[in-house]
Amino acid sequence: MNRRRAPRRISHSQRRGAPAGGEWRQRSQEQWRGQEKPQVRAVEEEVRPGQQGKENVPRGICQSMCPARELQERESQNRLHRFEILAGTARDRHPRADALRAVKEYSRPAAGKDATNPTDLRPPAVLLKTVCYLIDDVAASPCLHPWTEVYSFVFDRLRGVKQDMIIQRVSGSNCVAILERTVRFLIYASYRLCGEPLRLYDPRINDTHLQENLSWLLDCYASETGPHPNQEDFQALGLLYNLGSTRAMQHIIELPERLRSTPAITLALSINQAFLERNPVRVLRFAKSLNFLQSCALHRHLVSCRRDLLLIYSHGYSSRNCRFPLDRLSQLLALDASLTARLCQAYGVEVTQENQVVFSKAAFTEPEQGKLHCTLYHNIVAEKQKDLTIENIIHG
Repeated sequence: MNRRRAPRRISHSQRRGAPAGGEWRQRSQEQWRGQEKPQVRAVEEEVRPGQQGKENVPRGICQSMCPARELQERESQNRLHRFEILAGTARDRHPRADALRAVKEYSRPAAGKDATNPTDLRPPAVLLKTVCYLIDDVAASPCLHPWTEVYSFVFDRLRGVKQDMIIQRVSGSNCVAILERTVRFLIYASYRLCGEPLRLYDPRINDTHLQENLSWLLDCYASETGPHPNQEDFQALGLLYNLGSTRAMQHIIELPERLRSTPAITLALSINQAFLERNPVRVLRFAKSLNFLQSCALHRHLVSCRRDLLLIYSHGYSSRNCRFPLDRLSQLLALDASLTARLCQAYGVEVTQENQVVFSKAAFTEPEQGKLHCTLYHNIVAEKQKDLTIENIIHG
């Protein structure tokens, strides 16, 4: 008796050679060089099979920051951002677009949508001009506020720039210049918008895009010949931002000796080593030698460093009769006396009226979620900005 074998059921995760569950989770968490970039793959899938060859890569011919078709479409649908509206028409039923201020928005890849139309793609030179406009005339503008809205606009338009770059497989000096400015903007935003409500600024989304752009930039440094005068700075920024990361450390170790021994990378390595050794005193001492943007990259680790310092001292100086000068603790934490006392209070460390700190390992407690505001303790970063403008910070 012949029995037909039932067709084998293939789960969705097994299609197209997808990795098993554990391997997939491991890949999805990779955020450094050598990772697969989901957004890059999603856009590249839009390129038709016949266009996969190098000679068939689409080349943009749009010479404006926003293609005419999109500009007309968004104008008719009332989808213009207020930063793109022609002056004097904002209160009209259908505000008109200012062609000199409108910028192509990010558009998610969709089935049946042709993302490779040359008239909708901007060539590398126009993309760089667009990025410079976003920095000089939007991000750095004293007239546009609040900055959370400025960030949201620039962030979306930079994603659109990246999308055009991926479709055209942009490389070379223009690619590096765009990525360098994008990374600086995202690092600066991670500091400036720290503590903002989640509906206005999501640090995880910012971190994801920062890691992707940084990874792409470091790959450009590794694969392209030619002078890269800012490479030392961005290699150091990558390590400072990913402090304690094994992958980031391995990447730095594999750099040529002449690059690894430069001052910026040497300092970043020293801070990373102190961080791995859980020596917050050395981390904070070295942090005083960083420039403003490097401090912005490091700032997200400052809370844990100061917490570790108070915990270590709460065990090392735990005694009823022991008193530690508040001024000395302020110097170690790189804070003024009032903020040091406030930080001690948040962790259950007693400060007497005589400005003496009483450490106790039994009294040390973790602050309640949301009670410790990182922005209050930004002085080690803020004091380095001085007269630097946003243009200076992002253009380098």
